[in-house]
Amino acid sequence: MERRFTLEYWIDEGWYVGRLKEVPGVFSQGETIEELEENIKEAYHLIMAEEEISPPHKAYRKELEIQV
Repeated sequence: MERRFTLEYWIDEGWYVGRLKEVPGVFSQGETIEELEENIKEAYHLIMAEEEISPPHKAYRKELEIQV
């Protein structure tokens, strides 16, 4: 099965740095955009594998107002 995600990325001191917008905690970097894409896929798989072995937990949500 394939899913589509949004790769949000920027260039920082010559490195492509990015995150998957829909999956908190999935960040990576690469010397090229292609390397970033491969690294972000690996980071995603590592996070998903970690979730599989973690004990189940209940997630709570709350709206939070922040002065900007």
